[in-house]
Amino acid sequence: MKEALIAPGEYIQHHLEYLNFNLRTFSLGDGGFLTLHLDTLFMSIMMGLVFTILFRMVSKRATAGVPGKLQTFVEMIVEFVNRLVKESFHGKNELIAPLALTIFIWVFLMNAVDLFPVDIFPFVSSIFGLPYFCPLPTDDVNLTFALSISVFLLIIFYSFKVKGLKLVARETFCEPFGIWLMPGNFIFRMIDEIVKPLSLSLRLYGNMFAGELIFMLIAMLPWWIQWSVGGIWAVFHILIITLQAFIFMMLTIMYLSMAHQTSH
Repeated sequence: MKEALIAPGEYIQHHLEYLNFNLRTFSLGDGGFLTLHLDTLFMSIMMGLVFTILFRMVSKRATAGVPGKLQTFVEMIVEFVNRLVKESFHGKNELIAPLALTIFIWVFLMNAVDLFPVDIFPFVSSIFGLPYFCPLPTDDVNLTFALSISVFLLIIFYSFKVKGLKLVARETFCEPFGIWLMPGNFIFRMIDEIVKPLSLSLRLYGNMFAGELIFMLIAMLPWWIQWSVGGIWAVFHILIITLQAFIFMMLTIMYLSMAHQTSH
């Protein structure tokens, strides 16, 4: 696609269109609620495979002697996440550290797709006859909500598993204002719980969508300006994609820690 031949609005709109698959007709197109974003699914699965294969390869080749650079890097990340879990998670659950590591690396890799030039993936997809391809998974609010809802379901599960039905009911209906204000307690509790997946998903989606939009605006500048401005923004954006993965991981740890606490 030649950006100079189309209007800026059309260029941006084209790059923000998802490759929809209609589950009603099993064909490309919008099917309303029964629609899959194939590009989001493809890129998120690919980044998940990169994470799985890379860490499995390192674990298989790990040596007790002097480790290689890749093994050292992976061990540093694992130790960093384990230390954060020990400091932030107040409970006993062997799932939390692997879950936190998976969230951090997977979200980071999906965010890192944003560092590729914005025209590469749409150009490659056009060769195969695909009309659209939005490569950044985390600028799709459906994916960020799926991640946050998965965390939310874990929060609910461990709340009942650790505290039991009786304690969860007491916290829901009797705190913080006492048994005589049960409706108010329930409303506040529901708001508090609903805010958790909303904050997780919308924070990640908003930051990544804004970053992708800036890259598109830079791509429409003359080529001699793109390299300098784009390079500066890419360096700054590395901090953003890392920070967003870190925040998602930390909030997950904190929310699950709260679900394991049996007293205030």
